[in-house]
Amino acid sequence: MKSFRLPLLGLALGATMSLNAKIVTKPVAYEHGGVKLEGLLAYDDAKVSPDKKAPGVLVVPEWWGLNDYAKSRAEQVAKLGYVAFAADMYGAGVVTTDPKKAQELSSQFYGKPLMAERAQAGLDQLLATGLVESGHVAAIGYCFGGSTVQELAYSGAPLAGIVSFHGGLHAAPAGAAARNKAKFLICHGAIDPFVTKEEVDAFLKSMNDGKFDYQFISYAGAVHAFTNPGADQIAAATGLPIAYNAAADKRSWGHMKTFFKEIFAK
Repeated sequence: MKSFRLPLLGLALGATMSLNAKIVTKPVAYEHGGVKLEGLLAYDDAKVSPDKKAPGVLVVPEWWGLNDYAKSRAEQVAKLGYVAFAADMYGAGVVTTDPKKAQELSSQFYGKPLMAERAQAGLDQLLATGLVESGHVAAIGYCFGGSTVQELAYSGAPLAGIVSFHGGLHAAPAGAAARNKAKFLICHGAIDPFVTKEEVDAFLKSMNDGKFDYQFISYAGAVHAFTNPGADQIAAATGLPIAYNAAADKRSWGHMKTFFKEIFAK
């Protein structure tokens, strides 16, 4: 019987440690361009510490602002063992459920350097935590956030990769290929009414012309916001042509996990 005591004790201690482990979430106040911002840091304290660093992932929200959905995605990323930082693009506490207000808030970024610059401010907060492995950093974004992480990569930010979930597609501007350091994973709804065929073609042409390392995955039957379980409710309230697609959500998350294993390989 003695030979079983140590293994059983080890199992008991392991179970206790597992029960004590938790996802730590911390609001982080920061500033960019005179705008006071508040992001959310998330990590698993059983897997990550200043002495045990992990890859970092910036999370950029939809055009609604840093709401509960975006924060929940940061927590999901943290559960995978990464250090996640959900960026604030609009200002501390600035969120909306009104499409007109969301369009107004997001329009200040499209086609302007501010989009990448504000995202970089969030990335700087992630890197300043002291928890992130050097060179192992990615950015993911949803809808507006998907567009944002593309622009962040084009700016030359120190990213190993980006993942755009149902984001607008931004063709690489002149000089971006030389600056870019990231591999791209584009998770696109095959029948997204917000992205035209011409935009898809222009984006892919820019990727090929610039010799970017990219994957473009189109999910059958998926429209805009296909990863957001609340999309159907939003559609009913606003009339927006968006919808949740459980299959595309699951598949795209799986593709992201595989992508991370590739870009974070040591």
